[in-house]
Amino acid sequence: MGLKASDYKTPLFVDWCPGCGNFGIYAALQMALAELQLKPYEVVIVSGIGCSGKTPHFMNVNGVHTLHGRTLPFAIGIKLANPSLEVIAAGGDGDGLGIGVGHFASTGRRNVDLTYIIHDNAVYGLTKGQASPTLQLGLQPKSLPKPNVNAAINPIAMALTAGYTFIARAYAYDVRHTSDLLVQAINHKGLALVNIQQPCPTYNNINTKDWYGGLDRVNPETGNPNPRIYKLAETGWDPVVRTADEDLEKSLAALKKAKEWGDKIPIGVFYKNELIPTYQERISRTIPFYATSPPAKQKIKDESGSPALVMEKWFKELRV
Repeated sequence: MGLKASDYKTPLFVDWCPGCGNFGIYAALQMALAELQLKPYEVVIVSGIGCSGKTPHFMNVNGVHTLHGRTLPFAIGIKLANPSLEVIAAGGDGDGLGIGVGHFASTGRRNVDLTYIIHDNAVYGLTKGQASPTLQLGLQPKSLPKPNVNAAINPIAMALTAGYTFIARAYAYDVRHTSDLLVQAINHKGLALVNIQQPCPTYNNINTKDWYGGLDRVNPETGNPNPRIYKLAETGWDPVVRTADEDLEKSLAALKKAKEWGDKIPIGVFYKNELIPTYQERISRTIPFYATSPPAKQKIKDESGSPALVMEKWFKELRV
């Protein structure tokens, strides 16, 4: 009998607001881990501060709840110390694209083999609905006294220019599709971003479920809504870079597609490139024994308790 999605739940009460998009992400993540049949001890979920920060508490896997904006550095350290672990970083748009935006960009340069999930609702939900970096210029959710005066960060475009090698957008209320994207991201060899659009029913009364579903623009002739969300895979979109010569073309196409917002919002995989070496592969070129003896597998003391780790070998390899 294999692992089921429910096997990844803890008995803790999930205390997000009713209707929060986090519930869809939570369910999709459980479904993805079950589909991959990853054992709980093989997975680490790292989170920052915000509503999404509670994710490790609700998941029956290894979990680390870190500092505001520092989700990625912790995740990178865990992955490099023990490459056999499946590391998933989960943070909000404020956590990752506000205080943590420097880490977001720098992480792209390294192409560490991990998955980063951004819970994107365009507000700071835990601290009463201030505008997050992804709230569009001029919008005024009910939590703001005045319209937003800042231009929005585009996570997909930023990830493209920073060097992420798998970039996708999901919609939290489409749980099955979100789960499928998470499976692809986890299986990807390299740094994967899944930016998940999620309604915040408490503070963001603009980007709601009805807004994404197009209920604010019903066709008067048919009475049917005109959804903003559409799937890239259903349009014949091909995000995969198969040769180095294709990279620029695929990157520019993905960048153009990332700019679509408002009337139409694409979800799915924008870009995928497994030709670029991962950070672990780059380290192994400098430290040949890293792959077989990463830090987590080093014996640091002998039976008597005396130090057993000989650092001279590491120092010699790292000398510049």
